[in-house]
Amino acid sequence: MAVTKEFFGTTKDGKEISRYFIANSKGMKAGVINYGAILVNLYVSDAKGDFADVVLGYDTLEPYFANGSFFGATVGPNANRIADASFTINGEKYQLDVNDGKNNLHSHMELGYHKRVWDVETTEDSVIFSLEDEDGCMGFPGNKKISVTYTLTEENELKIHYQGSSDKDTILNMTNHTYFNLAGHNAGNIHEHKLQILASAYTPVVAGAIPTGELAPVEGTVFDFRKPKKVGEDIAAEEEQLTLVSGYDHNWVLDGEEGTLREIATVSEENSKRVMKVFTDLPGVQFYAGNCIAPEAGKEGAMYGARSGLCLETQYYPNTANMPEFPGAVFGPGRAYDTVTVYQFMTE
Repeated sequence: MAVTKEFFGTTKDGKEISRYFIANSKGMKAGVINYGAILVNLYVSDAKGDFADVVLGYDTLEPYFANGSFFGATVGPNANRIADASFTINGEKYQLDVNDGKNNLHSHMELGYHKRVWDVETTEDSVIFSLEDEDGCMGFPGNKKISVTYTLTEENELKIHYQGSSDKDTILNMTNHTYFNLAGHNAGNIHEHKLQILASAYTPVVAGAIPTGELAPVEGTVFDFRKPKKVGEDIAAEEEQLTLVSGYDHNWVLDGEEGTLREIATVSEENSKRVMKVFTDLPGVQFYAGNCIAPEAGKEGAMYGARSGLCLETQYYPNTANMPEFPGAVFGPGRAYDTVTVYQFMTE
């Protein structure tokens, strides 16, 4: 195992950004940068032993300054949507940036953690990113200390360990927004990928992609991925929940116990025979099929478009800040934020 470092670019205010490659003895390699704690590269073997980069992204730093699709990004302090861009904790109302209709999406487009320069430490098999976020920044209470650790194991697992503390009760609900394409980042759409999500319910939404509060059974619906099925099989169905967000972009209510690291999803791709298993201790996962990726140039001259990759964003449910019936994401002096998600790769 080894971590190597190389120059990746300079921010607009002159800060140097590095890319850190973590490699295991089997040839798997992950590339992460201290801008946005972003996963830029993930090289994974196919059944023939050939390696390909299976995550969407950019070859240079500058496109990440915009990164409207959040390729590879660490999203925080809150991922996903908060209705009316506000929430109340302990009787005090907090106003966030209104950046998605009347709602808040991914905290803040310019000040969010995906646009920060993080401090860095490395070990033999890990890169540890950390930052401090002051009380009131982006509207969120509390002086916060945050770390995100990427670890690559000999079992071809990419582990992401999120930790956070705050001196006031606040919302902490982070995620990784990587888009995966197991045929290779430049292989076109992911309609033929097979997906299994171990979830018996999902959270339906209204316009603006805000959950209604219902935990709706997936049985008998296009949201039933309890057995593997192709992503594209039902994605164009005349179903109101799909048309509201142009395809799959919903939160699944994961089976099993929150706080227990468990397998929650599997993705497979027939030609390469690559398989990705996802594990988390969180209660939900947002399956986003990349419906709204705007055509743009990515790594190695690739052109990315709609559904060029899929996201499995582990998290607390969207708008949990305003939904007391949902699992709570309030953390502070009496509750530290500590959660793990694992993406493991193998071949069929």
